[in-house]
Amino acid sequence: MLMKATASGTDVKTGGIALRNLQKRYGSAIAVDDVSLSVSPGEFISLLGPSGSGKTTTLMMIAGFELPNSGQVLLDEKDITRLPPHRRQLGVIFQNYALFPHMTVAENVAYPLRMRRLPKLEIETRVRRILDQVHLGPLTSRYPHQMSGGQQQRVAIARALVFDPPVLLLDEPLGALDKKLREHLRNEIKTLHKEVGKTMIYVTHDQDEALAMSDRVAVMHEGRIRQVSTPMDIYRRPADLFVASFVGEVNLIPVKLKSGAVHGPAGEILPAPAWQDADRDATLCVRPEHMRLDATASGSCGGIKGRISGMTFVGDATTFEFRSEAGLHLLSKVLNVSAKTMPEVGDPCLASWAAHDATILTE
Repeated sequence: MLMKATASGTDVKTGGIALRNLQKRYGSAIAVDDVSLSVSPGEFISLLGPSGSGKTTTLMMIAGFELPNSGQVLLDEKDITRLPPHRRQLGVIFQNYALFPHMTVAENVAYPLRMRRLPKLEIETRVRRILDQVHLGPLTSRYPHQMSGGQQQRVAIARALVFDPPVLLLDEPLGALDKKLREHLRNEIKTLHKEVGKTMIYVTHDQDEALAMSDRVAVMHEGRIRQVSTPMDIYRRPADLFVASFVGEVNLIPVKLKSGAVHGPAGEILPAPAWQDADRDATLCVRPEHMRLDATASGSCGGIKGRISGMTFVGDATTFEFRSEAGLHLLSKVLNVSAKTMPEVGDPCLASWAAHDATILTE
């Protein structure tokens, strides 16, 4: 992580980013709408959302490739909103890597340093050090077309880090790779973040990437940030129906809050956390892995009666489809960790869950 000396001689961390009320319009269409976000020095934060949510446009405004119609971008409390990209000194990695095909690995990585007119010996030292760090030391003389997609991605990361930027911006960097390689490289990026300690802002539409890699996740939709929190909070305590539905699988159960209890579609009393509002409609969110299907329980213990309508074996787990007596479709995911008897399609069951595993949304 970059450090700078203060007047008192004390080193302070650099790489803090603050977005203040950013807005970006293209004609009458609003791509980013009043986005505010603070990123601490050394933090790994992901901008997560579907196509058209504004996440890449937000990243491009941080990088300087797009200018906002209003709002500010601050780096270490300095306004950089109108600075051109090369004066921001931020590292940027794109999905297509943007490597120079006529340059070797070493030449690609050295390019930012040559543009900054650093001494030749220092360039060679820095290039060698960063290539060793991303495990490409033996490949310095290869050209991009002689390398795999994963190796090319490492070259792009090395080139973005070699001039020691305070912040690294990553725009869907693993999107062009196959699933197994994506999982491998996301672990490498996470490890690299811990080693170099730089602020990283990562754009992705892949919820697994965001949850696995980030200190915090900012979920975006229709140009706005819907929730910013830790991966666990985003998953277990979604702020609204969009976040609940977009991040992972979820059961959304229409309920009524009244008379000191949560009532399901057929009037049954359901397990639920404490709530403040009363006498209103709401939605109860329960993740499939938290939903239990019990063929022996009665409805008196709280839950929804119905039958198993389908099941899918996926190796480490089995997903059961459940249809309630009121016609509600739910999912339950059970790990295949023992030889215990599983319910069969057509079996009557009670669907239930622990109150603390449910979230009430009243939007």
